[in-house]
Amino acid sequence: MSAQDQVVTELADLVFQVAGRLRQGFNAIAAELDLPPAQALALVNLRGPAPMRDLADVLACDASNVTGIVDGLERRGLVTRRTDPADRRVKHLVLTEEGQRRRDLLGSAAHLRAAALFNVPEADRRQLRDLLAAVADPSGDTRDR
Repeated sequence: MSAQDQVVTELADLVFQVAGRLRQGFNAIAAELDLPPAQALALVNLRGPAPMRDLADVLACDASNVTGIVDGLERRGLVTRRTDPADRRVKHLVLTEEGQRRRDLLGSAAHLRAAALFNVPEADRRQLRDLLAAVADPSGDTRDR
């Protein structure tokens, strides 16, 4: 294996390790709020009234899987389904007050855990952000960062 190949292998391993730590932290926060990880992930991705199809796209899963997740959120009183007035076949998901409260708690706690994970000097944190943004954006357009 060449030195370049070794660096790529190490980068991939490190990114998976960091992503795993972020996921473990998020799942622990979800458990503290008595939420299964899938429901917590759905909750933090609901920004406003949205069709279930949009949530399926964000979660990268089939719409039939989202139905079960949303059923659980609805039973907990965290979301409601509302019919789209323009197309009665479409159901929009809307956060309840309790859903918004739990979403905010998840976001705040996840931010604190991420801040602890990325506890490196500010300049390094910004450089890491910029490098990851360049990798994440296949178009290479990172001008706004």
